[in-house]
Amino acid sequence: MEYSFYSKRNLKFILNQVHHIDQLAEYPLYEHHDTSTFDMFLDATEDVAKEYFFPIFTEMDRDEPQLVDGRIRVHPNMRNIMKVMGEGGWISCAAPMEYGGDRLPVSIMYAASFIMGCANYSVTAFPFLSMGAAGLILSYGTEEQKKKYTPSIFDGKWQGTMALTEPEAGSSLTDVVSSAKPLGDGKYLMKGQKIFISCGDHDAVDNVIHLMLARIEGAPAGIKGISLFIVPREKIQDDGSLIGNDVLTAGLYHKMGYKGAPIAHLSFGENENCVGELIGEENKGLSYMFQMMNEARISVGLHATSIATAAYYASLQYAKERSQGRPLTGKDPKMPQVPIIQHADVRRLLLAQKSFIEGALSLEMQCSLYEDMSRVTEGAEKKKYQLLLDTLTPIAKSYPSETACLSTSWALQCLGGYGFTTDFPLEQYYREVRIHPIHEGTTAIHGMDLLGRKIMAKNGQAVMLLAQEILKEIETAKQSEETKPFAEQLEKNLGIIQKTTMHLMGVAQKEGPTQFLSDATLYLEMMGIIAMSWQWMKISNVANNEIAQNGADDFLHSKITCMKYYFEYELIKVSYLSKRLTSDVKITTTLNENELD
Repeated sequence: MEYSFYSKRNLKFILNQVHHIDQLAEYPLYEHHDTSTFDMFLDATEDVAKEYFFPIFTEMDRDEPQLVDGRIRVHPNMRNIMKVMGEGGWISCAAPMEYGGDRLPVSIMYAASFIMGCANYSVTAFPFLSMGAAGLILSYGTEEQKKKYTPSIFDGKWQGTMALTEPEAGSSLTDVVSSAKPLGDGKYLMKGQKIFISCGDHDAVDNVIHLMLARIEGAPAGIKGISLFIVPREKIQDDGSLIGNDVLTAGLYHKMGYKGAPIAHLSFGENENCVGELIGEENKGLSYMFQMMNEARISVGLHATSIATAAYYASLQYAKERSQGRPLTGKDPKMPQVPIIQHADVRRLLLAQKSFIEGALSLEMQCSLYEDMSRVTEGAEKKKYQLLLDTLTPIAKSYPSETACLSTSWALQCLGGYGFTTDFPLEQYYREVRIHPIHEGTTAIHGMDLLGRKIMAKNGQAVMLLAQEILKEIETAKQSEETKPFAEQLEKNLGIIQKTTMHLMGVAQKEGPTQFLSDATLYLEMMGIIAMSWQWMKISNVANNEIAQNGADDFLHSKITCMKYYFEYELIKVSYLSKRLTSDVKITTTLNENELD
């Protein structure tokens, strides 16, 4: 059975008609592009995803990477794929032209990443990690570092990574203990352990360039004392040859899903001979790394959506082809069985998925547009887009990641018992999607970030700006008799959010941070529902306008149907989440841990 793994029409509808990404070409930064170059790039991405990514989707899961003689062996096709990614310009697509890039908008880069993630998330991780690492070097490295490292990363010959997590630190970067001893001329002797390093070692490239967080001797405690270093697995000699840099692969993690991309445990400087180069200034490493981390957080939400999208189209095809049972009104056993898509609950499962994957894709593209707009504007307008992006980032990372797990489960459910077997791809999608609520910070971390920092950024200006954006779509929707009741419903729930937030601010002042942040994940879920409802209001407004101008078709009508579904089945959850968040009953913070025995 061959599967469609995404809808090209929907992606371009979201990009051009909902978010007007094509208009970015009107700004000087992107003026060398136009709609046709955007379309050509995305069409080429689909071609390469079909030719190289999707055919080995199952193979990479069944024949996962292995650690052999100190090196990680990955799927044999990966070396050629990295070459294709380099020569075809995917790794360098968003980089400045003076460094060999095409300076495509971030939005188009993310759209391409979405297509690849739908085809094979494991493969997608390799080139896009390299893209992020090279982008960070271009932002903060010296000209010598840029020329030394980025060309081979962009060509796909070298892999780029970010090396943050340590065995005793986990997500708490305050506790990073990897060390850097000055050697002079910006060089340092590196020592430490890093774990869960995606694509941290493999044989599909000639070198791996780690962007590593560590502390210079005598640095302040906590996050204020963390610096960022370039640490290649192999040292680059003056003649271009490579020699070992005392970076050892200590282990390989065998995972539940997403098996094709290796996750390594690395040891730096066991033999006191690992040399790294400082990027930027001492003790500012975490602020630099946040560029790559924030990009990765949007990417995590996007790729969770891409996996759930592929799962949806697999379940949709199955539901159309699988015959079982008869209509409830047809009791005659001699009647032919009907495709299961005719059963009401299967339709519910499919519509639930569709409303999630299309709304989440729009949310991720909204974030990418804000990132682009923050690059092409100045002054107050630039600050506005940066604030909106900062506020939405924890939502766009975590809410789609969590809901993608549910959506993929709904897809598996459509297949019944077959979904639980390796004869169909759903069980693999189900395993692949589960990492995303953990990648780049757990949902709890992002809940506390949203409620504890982002909501009150700039004295509450961030959340006010977001409310203004939502109210614009509400006012537009009120002009249509069909969408007016739903606009009023969203407006009412936006008011509930505002009251809940004010209540929690009072908790913070009176009872302190423990009580204030104890249910931060529920607050994030509530904000995620509002953000998705906002996107569905925006999508349905565009669809309504298109129908008025050009007439209805099933594609446009489905947008309004999905909006209604999301409001009727999901937006209603805001009320009970608010009730829990404003309750005086404290459970988790007063729990005696012995009660859990």
